[in-house]
Amino acid sequence: MLETYKSKFFEVLLLSTCVKILLIPAYHSTDFEVHRNWLAIAHSLPLNRWYYDDTNEWTLDYPPLFAYFEWLLAKVAQFVDPEMLQLHNSNYVSKRTKYFQRFSVIIMDVVYACGAWRMLKAFRTLHIRYQPITAEALLLLNVGLLFIDHIHFQYNGFLFGVLLLSISCLLEDRFLLGCTVFATLLNLKHIYLYMAPAFGVYLLKFYCLDSKRSTFTSVLKLTIAGLVPFAISFGPFWQHLPQILSRLFPFRRGLTHSYWAPNFWALYNTADKVVAKALNMSIAEKYTSGIVQNYEHSVLPSVRPLATFILTIAAMLPILIKLLCYTTKSESKITFLRSVVLCSLSSFLFGWHVHEKAILMSLIPFCFLFFVHAQDAKYAFLLSAAGYYSLFPLLFDSDLIVIRYSLYLAYMTFMDAQMLRFYKTPPIMNLWEDLYIDGFVLLPLYDHVISPVMSLNEKLPFLSLLLTSVYCSVGVLYVFVRYYLYALDLKFAFKQKGKRELSRMETKSRMKAQVKKKVKSLKEKLQ
Repeated sequence: MLETYKSKFFEVLLLSTCVKILLIPAYHSTDFEVHRNWLAIAHSLPLNRWYYDDTNEWTLDYPPLFAYFEWLLAKVAQFVDPEMLQLHNSNYVSKRTKYFQRFSVIIMDVVYACGAWRMLKAFRTLHIRYQPITAEALLLLNVGLLFIDHIHFQYNGFLFGVLLLSISCLLEDRFLLGCTVFATLLNLKHIYLYMAPAFGVYLLKFYCLDSKRSTFTSVLKLTIAGLVPFAISFGPFWQHLPQILSRLFPFRRGLTHSYWAPNFWALYNTADKVVAKALNMSIAEKYTSGIVQNYEHSVLPSVRPLATFILTIAAMLPILIKLLCYTTKSESKITFLRSVVLCSLSSFLFGWHVHEKAILMSLIPFCFLFFVHAQDAKYAFLLSAAGYYSLFPLLFDSDLIVIRYSLYLAYMTFMDAQMLRFYKTPPIMNLWEDLYIDGFVLLPLYDHVISPVMSLNEKLPFLSLLLTSVYCSVGVLYVFVRYYLYALDLKFAFKQKGKRELSRMETKSRMKAQVKKKVKSLKEKLQ
């Protein structure tokens, strides 16, 4: 059986690698220049100047461990094309440079493949049934990672691989290793702080407060395990911590990114514009201009970083309280996974200056919950429909139109078909959910037919971006609320014929309990 799993996994991995190689000639974003510049910084400057250099506008703003990664890449890059490592060579793109950077992403996806393999192995250990080909295709051919890493250009696959390795460690009760791996991830990209509360509460409840262990010793071990990666990462920079922190947390960048991520603030910004228009007030056009900057709202109260922080923490609290106070050991693994998704979504919806691609932090873990319960699969599908479509503004090049729609439709069709195939009683979409999914046909219709024919792309050039952001925001917010109610297990949230549906694990545990009770009763009668 294991050999069969391995065979299928490597077949899908090979297929995904071929797809990524085919995308090498595709358009790339400014992030390509960002990472080229970071290679140049790490190669050309002494370590103590890395976080001060501003020769290029794309300054180093990832934690030191990722800077070390760029330094190692530069050691190889110097043999491929030394010109890419020149600090003043802004926007340098030779054929060798492009192939080097593209292949570096593909090679680092080996870490992602290892993380996915370990997670699926942990699922088998937990006796959670899944379809190998389906799970591997959803993960290794993930359309969001194809969009962001292999077209737009970034190293998210590598980082998600480290995330999945840390989660798999916790699912296998290797708490200290899981803590160290997650701390390593935070030192590679600090945005994963989004899900840190879920990790912290889970480790506190099921490791530190475990009755089988000494609380003091457990806390001490966990603290050391978590601090070691920070010491290695920040140790050489201890004199420059204020400068590094100013780069990692640039609060002056504004509430929303240049093209609004589909979150609560996109709806808030739109409401501000609509109300201002209705009252014939002047509208702050600059926050739909595609420029990253701070601004004041026209009518609604302007939002500050502290307000977003409070909202984000408040949104996380219910699922964290459930994980800490109302979760048994048998339910802990699934509740933890759901907590990771909901904490990430809370940060995505209410956080300060959220990027569109941050939606992947919820979508990747959701690929595993897809196999836990039909309701999980349903909301994974709905969030995927909105989340992956919301990435389209990042792939604006006209040559990508066919590619982006083809990959998106193929992935979503596959996901829908496998959901119906996997569950004997498939999750039923209500009328509004069906209408919402159908609405994704109207957005391309406006973009490619109505807007050019009526010259709206010239009169209202950012209307298309606004419509995409707002429509996807509605879907993401809807999934957040509905899935939250489901994850909290509130009795009024979901009913089927007047009874709450049970997850596979819950059903199995209850059946075992009933069998034990009957066996015990039979023994008593025989005695």
